[in-house]
Amino acid sequence: MIASRSFAGKTVAVFGLARTGLASIRALKTGGAQVIAWDDNSAAREAGHDAGAEITPWREWAWETIAALVLSPGVPLTHPRPHEVVSHAKLADVAVIGDVELFAREIRPDASRPGRAPVIAITGTNGKSTTTALVGHILASAGFDAQVGGNIGKAVLELAPPGPKTIYVLEMSSFQIDLTPGLHPDAALLTNLTPDHIDRHGSMGNYAAIKERLLHQVPKDGQVIVGVDDAYGAAIFTALSANGGATATPVSVGKILGRGVFAVDGALYDAQSQHATKVMALEDAPRLPGAHNWQNIALAYAAARIFVKDSRVIASAIASFPGLAHRMEDVGRLGNIRFINDSKATNADATARALACYPDIFWIAGGKPKEGGIAALAAYFPRIRKAYLIGEAADAFAHTLDGRVAYERSGTLDKAVAAAAADAAASSTPAPIVLLSPASASYDQFKDFEQRGDAFRSLVAKLPHDFHQNESRAAS
Repeated sequence: MIASRSFAGKTVAVFGLARTGLASIRALKTGGAQVIAWDDNSAAREAGHDAGAEITPWREWAWETIAALVLSPGVPLTHPRPHEVVSHAKLADVAVIGDVELFAREIRPDASRPGRAPVIAITGTNGKSTTTALVGHILASAGFDAQVGGNIGKAVLELAPPGPKTIYVLEMSSFQIDLTPGLHPDAALLTNLTPDHIDRHGSMGNYAAIKERLLHQVPKDGQVIVGVDDAYGAAIFTALSANGGATATPVSVGKILGRGVFAVDGALYDAQSQHATKVMALEDAPRLPGAHNWQNIALAYAAARIFVKDSRVIASAIASFPGLAHRMEDVGRLGNIRFINDSKATNADATARALACYPDIFWIAGGKPKEGGIAALAAYFPRIRKAYLIGEAADAFAHTLDGRVAYERSGTLDKAVAAAAADAAASSTPAPIVLLSPASASYDQFKDFEQRGDAFRSLVAKLPHDFHQNESRAAS
């Protein structure tokens, strides 16, 4: 754990007691702060009390005594309207920050507390979790103490304190960036930008501006790495290149760059120096299939290259990457049927990346819908043998699929898995894929996409017994 000492002797309020809130309490208490906290959920309040906070309803807080409010990234800061606790904090002139801001204040200490470690911050709409995990894997393979966390895995304050070989690799959501004005990473990486979380940011322009802000927070002697294959990324790279700030490196898939890192014709190339040099054949990374993963590879290579000078070491690490849980994760087989857990795909653009990889798909989709639905996936409909719709999005998705793709409203994940497995087994396709790639958030039926993916994995694990039982009953 990283102790947060910047508020020693002061009172800090924490609102929202999930993973990051509880880590903030522990870090603040260890660093000598007094902590008051609240969450609307009684179990979360109990966990906050156990972590060391004084649990008090936020409306009863003495705002004049509070030095800062640490807000959960899941709580609205600006749109569709600020949560009331945010409005109260602003009226009282209390800074509203997040757990990553506590980390930033600690990891770049003043002269009286020397010692720090490099930070790589990774953001974007899609691919940021895989890219973050891959950067961490490469650095660890090269002998660094890669501490990976933030919006993936461990909360940032639960990571280990810095040591001589430590490099922090942080996935940053737009919500976290909004709450972290003081993070100045040594390197920042933008994967891509497509519409997402518009309800929380008001417009695509606002969403893109928040992502871009992280890149501008990199000091002049740092580096920024930008995926330039979408219009927003290309515009941001152009702006960064012209502002005289940190060195900016473009990354592309399918386009040869005069300078930067790119993937074409199934190979990765480094053109950051005078001549483009082939780094590796992308088929050597079997756990990273598809063009979207080629982008992740190229981005991760560019970030790791800052610290690892031998490109052969990086290539070897990429080839050995085991893959990321809940992102096109192969979780089981039943005869010739493969089951793929892509629960991390919470929007249509992420789901498109999975649909592009397989020809015969029995698709489980739905959850809490996002703006735009699945209309953008029409080009991939011929790959889908049947769809199994769950959650709040079922009716809207059915309307889009009607007359174009066979579907049923399964309602819940367990019914969808059973139906998809049965239909795949009865099909004549040689290699059917049962794909959970929801194109929706999970919050209508699950706590988060991890819980949804874990539930899918568990249901698949039970299938051989249940499936054969059902076959026997049908035959009798």
